[in-house]
Amino acid sequence: MVRNPEQTTNGIALDLGRSAPRYARYARKKPAWVTFLQVNAVVVAVAALGGAGWWIVARDASSLAILPIDEAEISQGDTLHLQIPVRMAGYERDQLTYSLRSAPAEATIDAKAGVLSWPTSQADEPGTYQLTVHVAATGPRPRSDEQTVTIRLRPGRGGSKTVASNDADALSFETAYNARLEPANPFEVEGEVTPQGKIDEFVFAKLNQLNIEPANLCSDGVFLRRAYLDTIGTLPTAEEAKRFLEDESPDKRSALIDHLLERPEFADYWAMRWSDVLRVKAEFPINLWPNAAQAYHRWIRQSLAENMPYDRFVRELLTACGSNFRTPQVNFYRALQSKEPAAIAQAVALAFMGERAEKWPQERLDGMAVFFSQIGFKPTGEWKEEVVVFDPRKGKAGGDASPAAPVFPDGTPGELPPGKDPREVFADWLIDAKNPSFAPHIVNRVWYWLMGRGIVHEPDDMGPDNPPQNPELWHWLADELVAAHYDLKHVCRLILNSTTYQLSCIPKSRDPEAAANFACYPLRRLEAEVLIDALCQITGTTEFYSSMIPEPFTFVPERHRTIALPDGSITSSVLEMFGRPPRDTGLESERNNRFTAAQALHLLNSSHVRQKIQRGPKIQELLRSSDARELAKTLYLTILSRLPTESEWSDAAWQCNSRQEGENLVWALMNTEEFLFRH
Repeated sequence: MVRNPEQTTNGIALDLGRSAPRYARYARKKPAWVTFLQVNAVVVAVAALGGAGWWIVARDASSLAILPIDEAEISQGDTLHLQIPVRMAGYERDQLTYSLRSAPAEATIDAKAGVLSWPTSQADEPGTYQLTVHVAATGPRPRSDEQTVTIRLRPGRGGSKTVASNDADALSFETAYNARLEPANPFEVEGEVTPQGKIDEFVFAKLNQLNIEPANLCSDGVFLRRAYLDTIGTLPTAEEAKRFLEDESPDKRSALIDHLLERPEFADYWAMRWSDVLRVKAEFPINLWPNAAQAYHRWIRQSLAENMPYDRFVRELLTACGSNFRTPQVNFYRALQSKEPAAIAQAVALAFMGERAEKWPQERLDGMAVFFSQIGFKPTGEWKEEVVVFDPRKGKAGGDASPAAPVFPDGTPGELPPGKDPREVFADWLIDAKNPSFAPHIVNRVWYWLMGRGIVHEPDDMGPDNPPQNPELWHWLADELVAAHYDLKHVCRLILNSTTYQLSCIPKSRDPEAAANFACYPLRRLEAEVLIDALCQITGTTEFYSSMIPEPFTFVPERHRTIALPDGSITSSVLEMFGRPPRDTGLESERNNRFTAAQALHLLNSSHVRQKIQRGPKIQELLRSSDARELAKTLYLTILSRLPTESEWSDAAWQCNSRQEGENLVWALMNTEEFLFRH
């Protein structure tokens, strides 16, 4: 490179990374003809360079190169299949010809497809082999390239040898393994579908009345994945999937349900659902602030972990008094955009009655609002702390006038004893076992969370204009909840064990009433939090989350799962892309589970997903430690919670002969609808 020691041009000092001279020097003014010649010289030079650049680009537009190939590893008795990756800009595939040299006698390559095959045997000594692959392109610009492929052959089982079965029958390894592959349809099992309990009796009776045939029963692999996702928001590991699929006990499904309901992830996942309903969010427009949001989420999760009866859960939320930092339940009244009694009444009706009070007649809303007219909010000396209190001075018309008359939502007049918090009077009415607005609402919401559709749909829009699809089923579940002392896990167990829940996602009827009456399991995209956690679990990576609120700055530990985030303000662009709700209104419809083109492109092309696959320690260790057969099986168990089918096996097994091909298979499985959707 020619250097300008003074860093000047035309006398003007340039800053090339060092300090410019203290005084800039200026050249004398040149004649116009000199400037004209200089400008024309520059134009000619630029044109020349442009032409040269065009020639270089045109020349480079045609290129042929074999891309880097990772070392392949197989066992004796296995057959290596390896697709040779080629960059072939400017050429068609039919112009390429592949050849092989310095290879074992049995090794061949498809001259047109570029697939290297080597059926190894016990005669091949274990060790490292190097094969040279050559590719040539014909056409106006003939080119060629070659690369050495390294293959490590390990001592193996001997695929051509026989292995003894328990019955002393001789089965080849391939035959024995293929016997354990999934059938052609891995989503359902053939056979008669029969009711297993009261839920099925109600559902099947309605389907029979409508002349709708229910779907087949789902397969074990589908049930396993479905139960994990619906109950704990988590994929089963490959080991868990393998253990369940190999279990031959007839009651393994009910045993799995009992196990999942006791796992700690149950509280994490259902706390996420309740946090959507109860608006657990630190930032605008809710403004709980981080300390209160974390305390509120912690109380919700602890209540679920301890299986607190639902009536007690609601009563504590409605009647609590104290600091929003030290008595987390009071944040129910702070997680609102308005503290007016009517706004509080609307929030209570939505969260615990499933009704949208803005649709009510005004007098009905006003009558209920009286029960929340004596709530006071007091600041303290601690930053952002607020105390919620019962303030009997509020709600009076003025002077010694009596408060407005309270009326329960069912039209019954309420009585407020002097000195008693009106919220307690309302809570006693709401959680009464005979109240048709309480237990029926929550069993419908639980049904919606597990089944993807409410008996009354939407679950937070109940009312006379939106009747239940199956009233008998609805009321029976409500009675079961009351009889079980408001144990929500009991209701979950009933639903999960039903044949209705365990139906396949493949419908047998095109009747538009089939979905509304639960003739099959509905397809639903994974929630944003569940999807991110699944990608992290598969690859062994983590997500980084933090809150930008400065008082205080919220840091989330690296290993913290997304479903356990305590605050709706802690988010990311990926979570928002996949429809995580903002938690502004408490409506279920805030969560958007529709699949979009942006989401598809993110999974296909983003560095976020690509780096998880290429750098994830769990998936990379798996790609290094397993042979082709075991790797294909383990990847299917890890990502789809099932074994490959016979048709998938022929394509998948030979895709795992190298780390690069294994990564491609991981990427392909992650981009299937089977991975992305509950089914």
